[in-house]
Amino acid sequence: MFKLLLIEDDATLFHEIKERLSQWAYEVHGVTDFGKILEQFSLVQPDLVIIDIQLPKFDGFHWCRQIRAHSNVPIVFLSSRDHPTDMVMSMQLGADDFIQKPFHFEVLIAKIQAMLRRVHNYSSEPVKLRTWCGAAIDFESTTVTNEAGTVELTKNELYILKLLIEHKNKIVSREDIITRLWDDQRFVSDNTLTVNVNRLRKKLDELGLGRFIETKVGQGYMATEEAGSAHG
Repeated sequence: MFKLLLIEDDATLFHEIKERLSQWAYEVHGVTDFGKILEQFSLVQPDLVIIDIQLPKFDGFHWCRQIRAHSNVPIVFLSSRDHPTDMVMSMQLGADDFIQKPFHFEVLIAKIQAMLRRVHNYSSEPVKLRTWCGAAIDFESTTVTNEAGTVELTKNELYILKLLIEHKNKIVSREDIITRLWDDQRFVSDNTLTVNVNRLRKKLDELGLGRFIETKVGQGYMATEEAGSAHG
């Protein structure tokens, strides 16, 4: 049974979501002290985190940053805030998805199932290590390493990089990445993919590798072993 940590201070909504998720055989844990979320995260060791932005004491962005510093567990923001910068901020901090309230429960379930399925697939990934542009990509530790150092990727970032490398020197369409990554493109905005790719490229820039992920305007993305010039 998968364990989920639901960080939501609205007691009514928390119990409603918990009840619905429990019907899908998920073990749902809540937060009792909103000032010690990281400690409770460490205690529960969840397979996935669902978090609101507006929380007592510190907001969800703060706790996303804290959790991401210790774990690559999938993180989903569930918030009534609808400004585009909120979604962008959540992705930049390492969240895997953003769902706006009010929401359809079927959408939440679909996203949870897709993310947990990806994580489970990674755990049984027969290829543990791959090299690309002189860097070692470790699928178990979700890291990329070369002589410049090591960067740690989220599951989404690693999956995007893996998909592009598997089709090296070929354009992978945005639609194909969205379908492969989120299973059903109706459940994700086009901007979410852009944020994830930009975040991946920024991390790879630390190793001098960001330029090897090319943007093909109007088409998609391509991984090469010769630096391109198209970004965005």
